[in-house]
Amino acid sequence: MSVEARNACVYSTENKEMDIKYVGSGTRYSRAVIYNHVAYLAGNVAKEPGPTAGEQARMILSQIDETLALCGTDKSKLLTATIVFTDMRDFDAVNEAWDAWVVPGHLPTRTPIEAKLLTPRHLVAMQVTAAV
Repeated sequence: MSVEARNACVYSTENKEMDIKYVGSGTRYSRAVIYNHVAYLAGNVAKEPGPTAGEQARMILSQIDETLALCGTDKSKLLTATIVFTDMRDFDAVNEAWDAWVVPGHLPTRTPIEAKLLTPRHLVAMQVTAAV
């Protein structure tokens, strides 16, 4: 188990009714923040970007599964998703990975956008929120 996983959760205890849970916090950001039974995940890019957007999408979705599990939830409870493409021509390849991953009947809202990403090797990024 990684150090990050062992130290995955830190709580704010200022007000029990307003607890905020920080999941997988590093020096710059948290992998997720849970507030009011909603997990807000940070944007994800493939840790080791493969050569295609479809391969990167599958890696990202696996990373999202890991973070959702740390939050005590899963992809059946997704509320919304944002998918960032460096090139919208990758839309179909990413949708193939997405469609195989999501739970039928539990589809979140979704916003696709096109923008530059972290490095030229990164072709897609995803960010989701989920009920906990």
